[in-house]
Amino acid sequence: MTQGAIPAKRWVYVIPVAAIMYMLAYLDRNNVSVVLPYMHGDLALSNADKGLAGGVFFLGYVFLQIPAAVLAQRWSARKTVLILMVAWGLSAVLSGLVQTRVQFYAARFVLGFFEGGVWPAVLILLASWFPLRERARANALWMACLPLSSVLMAPLSGWMLDHANWRWVLVLQGVPPLLWAVVWWFAVADHPARARWISAAEADHLARAIAADEAAKSPAGGGSYLAAVRQRSVLVLIGVYFFWITGFYGFSLWLPSVIKELTHDGSATEVGLLTAVPFTVALVVMIANAAWSDRTGRRRQAVAVPLAVGIVALLLGQAVHGALPRMLLLCVTAAAVYAPYGPFWAIPGQLLRFEVVAVAMGLVNALGNLGGFAGPYLVGWLTDTTGTSLTGFAVLAAFLAVAVLLVMVGLRPGPSSPDDGPAGAAPGAVTGSADSGNSAADSRS
Repeated sequence: MTQGAIPAKRWVYVIPVAAIMYMLAYLDRNNVSVVLPYMHGDLALSNADKGLAGGVFFLGYVFLQIPAAVLAQRWSARKTVLILMVAWGLSAVLSGLVQTRVQFYAARFVLGFFEGGVWPAVLILLASWFPLRERARANALWMACLPLSSVLMAPLSGWMLDHANWRWVLVLQGVPPLLWAVVWWFAVADHPARARWISAAEADHLARAIAADEAAKSPAGGGSYLAAVRQRSVLVLIGVYFFWITGFYGFSLWLPSVIKELTHDGSATEVGLLTAVPFTVALVVMIANAAWSDRTGRRRQAVAVPLAVGIVALLLGQAVHGALPRMLLLCVTAAAVYAPYGPFWAIPGQLLRFEVVAVAMGLVNALGNLGGFAGPYLVGWLTDTTGTSLTGFAVLAAFLAVAVLLVMVGLRPGPSSPDDGPAGAAPGAVTGSADSGNSAADSRS
């Protein structure tokens, strides 16, 4: 059977259900950025306090990364996500009922705690459904829920704020995950063999393709969990993700505040609608970059180039004047910091065998997402200290620059590793390379 004749129901069944699920998770993480500028002293939050409220989520986010990844790999990704979905939905509702600043911090921490395990668990699920040649596109289509959540929910949150207070926004937006848990339970299967809707031809194709991917990986990627996570490439990935995510969330959390300033304190609805524009651009660029990465196999470039563009846009955004030029640069920055998601998360599955990749991805996500605490807090604290956002955004640009350097130097293919090449080629034995291909492509970069 030719590749073109292979059924592809997995793209229709698995990706949309997972994307909507995580869009609801990202809503509870992202809506605070829209709510904070309109809390109007209810909890007496300074800019540093607001940055801490956004960042403390990621302190809780760390704890379940590896346990949830191991549960998903050894037990069931479907059941792991279901349990976490119900827990974070209840936590999100409770976050709208807090009465003090400390309670708000605690609620954000608990919300992050339960949401933390979802990301690695879904990555494990996708690894059972999509071979390496499709992995960046599958990741990007699922992760498109990140900008899509902002596109859809920022205007909704703004409209709700114009008609209700911030507490009701948080309470009501915590309910959808509880409802979607029912859909998740009936629509998702851990493996193709357990899905009722998949054809025998598609299940057989996936089994052979994924087995071939595993057989092609270097034995160095197998072994114990400790041996896997101590690999140089995994340590570099942790560093890349930390510095990238510091810039990513430092920008994302404060975006509505910047837009509110550009609109000269416009209404919540107006700010919400304008906030959706950069994320719409990011959505398109994110998917296009992932498709390019799968087609060419150039994972490193697909991560580093957008981040380099983001550095320039962040700095220019602080230097130019006028609402339109600054809005255009916000769009460029949003696209730049979202674009690497699909290619980046295709790299661990390329480097490590399935039995250990769960722990590696959990560790990368856990430690890397500490940048989600550092970025928002740094911007808020530096804004309070210096009286301008210029210093904070310059620091975010510096963090992104370190991420670019680590990608291009730390993940450079070794002399015995395949270099960039077509993603459709056999992955090859890669232990220190983030790019795959065949020997004919070795001279292309």
